[in-house]
Formats: sequence, C-alpha cells, structure tokens
Amino acid sequence: MFDVWKNVLAEIEQKISPANYSTWFAETSLLSTENGEIKIGVKNSFHIKQLKTRYLDLITSALKNNNITVNNIAFEIQSLNKPKKYSREIVVTDELLKTRLKTFQKTSQEPTTTKHTGLNEKYTLANFVVGSNNDLAVSAAKSIIDAPGTRFNPFFLYGGPGLGKTHLVQAIGNELLARNPDIKILYTPIADFYSDFIDAVRNGKGKEFNRKFRKLDCLIIDDFQFIMNKEQSQEEFFNIFNDLYQLNKQIIVTSDRLPSQIKSVDERLASRLTWAGAFDLQLPKFEDKCAILRTKAELMGYEIEPEAIEYIAENVNTNIRDLESEFSTIIFTSEVRGLTPLELINKGSVSINRPSKLRPTSPKQIVEKVAKYYNLSVKEMCSKSRVANIKTARQVAMFILSKELTLSTNKIANEVGVKDHTTVMHGIKKIETDLKLNFTLRDQIEEIKEKIYG
Repeated sequence: MFDVWKNVLAEIEQKISPANYSTWFAETSLLSTENGEIKIGVKNSFHIKQLKTRYLDLITSALKNNNITVNNIAFEIQSLNKPKKYSREIVVTDELLKTRLKTFQKTSQEPTTTKHTGLNEKYTLANFVVGSNNDLAVSAAKSIIDAPGTRFNPFFLYGGPGLGKTHLVQAIGNELLARNPDIKILYTPIADFYSDFIDAVRNGKGKEFNRKFRKLDCLIIDDFQFIMNKEQSQEEFFNIFNDLYQLNKQIIVTSDRLPSQIKSVDERLASRLTWAGAFDLQLPKFEDKCAILRTKAELMGYEIEPEAIEYIAENVNTNIRDLESEFSTIIFTSEVRGLTPLELINKGSVSINRPSKLRPTSPKQIVEKVAKYYNLSVKEMCSKSRVANIKTARQVAMFILSKELTLSTNKIANEVGVKDHTTVMHGIKKIETDLKLNFTLRDQIEEIKEKIYG
C-alpha cells in the first residue's frame, strides 16, 4: 500500500506547484482501499478541507491511474500533536532558548513567493479567520473572486499594521489564480513599484515598464501610503490605473489609511481609489482573537488548552501579527521546556511581551498631559464648554483614562468634570468610532501616550 501511495503522490507532484505539494500532500498517508472506500491520513482538519475543495478530483484521478478502485474518499486525522504531560520540566538556559527561538522564527518565516506573480502561496482564504473585525472586507473579497473587475473595482483595503491586509489581498490573488491558471496577475508593494519605475526611467525602458502593467488582468498594490511625495510614480500609477479600469481589469490596493489622508497624494487618484468604497480591517475583539489562535493551532497540528488560548487573547492587545507571534513563541517554548502551554503559563515561565512602559501614577497626570497637548488649561478642558477643540480634548482624556487605567465611567466623570457616567460612555464611544477613519486623531493619541509614558 505504501508503494501505491508513493506512486500516487509522485503523479500529483508533477501536476501542482512544489509549495502546494509540500503543504498539502507531503505528510499524507494511505490508510486503506478496501471495497473502493479510500481512507487517507492527514495532519489536521484544515488539510481535510483543502484536499476536499481543491484536490479531490486530482487525488481520484491519480488513484485510478494506479489501478485503485475509487467509490468514496474519506480523510482521517493521524498526527495531531496533543499537549504532552511530562514527569519533570526540562531545564534549558534562557540564552539557549533565545537562540533556538530565533532559528525557529527564521525558518517558519521563509517566503514561498511565486516569482512571476509576487504571490505567497501560504496566504489563502481558507486560513484567514473571519470575525467581526473583517467580515465586510472578506465578503467583498469573495465577490471579487467570483467576478473580478466588476462590482468592487477598485478594491481599497485599509487598516493598521499587522491586521491581515497583505494576507487577504494575496488570498484573493491566489484564489483567482487557482480558478484560472492563465490569469495575468501581479502583487507588488508600492515601494517596489516605485523602485522599478525609477530604474526603468533611468535605463530608458519606461515604455516597457508601462506595457508590463497594462497586460495584467489583476494588479495588487500593497502599502500604498508610501507613495507620498513621489509625484512621478503617482502620475505613472494614475495612468496605469485608468487604463486597467477602462478594460475592466481588477485593481486591488492596500494602505494603512484612506487615500485622502495620505499627504501629497493627487486628489484625482485619491478619489478614483475609493470609487467602489473603502473597506477597513479593525483590531480583533477577544472572541476573534480566540478564533484566530484556535485556527493557528490547528494549522500547526497542535491542541492547546482553551485557558492558554484565552490567556494569550486577553493579554495581546496590539494586532494579529503580534498575537500569532506570541502564540508561536509559547508553543515553541512549551516544546523545549517539556511543559504544556498552560503549565508554562501557570508556572510563570513565559510572559506576553507588552510595551515596556510604566503606568502613569494617577488619573490627574493623564488629564494634565491631555490638556497640555491641546494647549488648554485643566480648568478649560474640564469645563462645561462645548467648543469643538475643548470637547474633543475632554473626550480623548476620557478614552485614555478608560483604556490605560481601566477606570470606571463614574470615576472618569469625576476626573474630567462631567455630570454622569453616560456622558463618559458617549465620549469614549465617539473616540472609538472616530479612530476607525480619523488617522490624525490616532496619531494624536499615540503622541499623547508617548508624553504620558516618556
């Protein structure tokens, strides 16, 4: 049976990319073929989903070509790494642990980029966790995959770093390519676009550069915010955008903010980029973070205690990239130390890497810093004035007091001089809503925090 499956895998390997073969087939096994009921062993349930949706016909064909009768194919999980129980903790020096962790992180982050498209095959919709922080963007992405160049064109996706923008847009590209291998698609960060354009102009190959982009069926531009102050590149991109759009070719752009909030971007270009709307990725909520971690555990082939997942989700409040990084570190450390993730956490052998800032000594300190930042006295900011800049400063103070000191709304009301907690709740909600679109306000709050903790 081993030889048969070896032949089947050899045939499959010839028909798909090396990266896809390594990801989905390298660790599979043939368990039984009795009465045409094929049982295949796989690493985890995520692999089952991928093999069923993307490769079932290919597997069936390869089995039949090797004289195996196929009536039905079922998949069984064979090699899930469950949390282990150890009789004693393995002693490892911190220095050795750090060295091995760096090697582990470097190896796990090796790129699998396809040269002619720029796409990384590890980014798929199947391993992109959908939550309340990104569901609208994912719905739009699926519409693009079904009908590129129509409803959501251009597709403009924005949000802070580490929230999954690159993953989602590359997943669109990979899915389009899977459905139509002949599609001409290119993913490129805007910095590479700029660099290649300058080289082309310098070498007298501007027309060739232009033609390369105009031949595409789908263009994906990442980190568009870095185009600021690059007028020639903006003009070139503007012309390419117009030509592709007129031909109903799909254009996808990501940025950390809206085009109108990027300094020195041409108004015509900024307007065109949001013709079909703009979709944002937000910070994941607690439930979203738990779902992300459960999915990552499944992808890595691990079972991890629910309490350990909740501990990580509760203590990482930055972005998804940091969340996954902390998760991988805890998983790796648990293996090296000989403890389950929860045992590791309970023993205090690992801690989340929070920013190394001291908490302010009092609410008064925050109120004073916010007032000073907005060039107001504390008395002015905490007055009943409804002048716009004073009201904003007061609401920012409420927001920071809530997030940094986790004060009750009644306590915050006393600190900023408002009547009751409902006013505070409204003020905090207002700032939270504004932060989704107002990047100037986001920058201001970060600057105030630096002054508080500086």
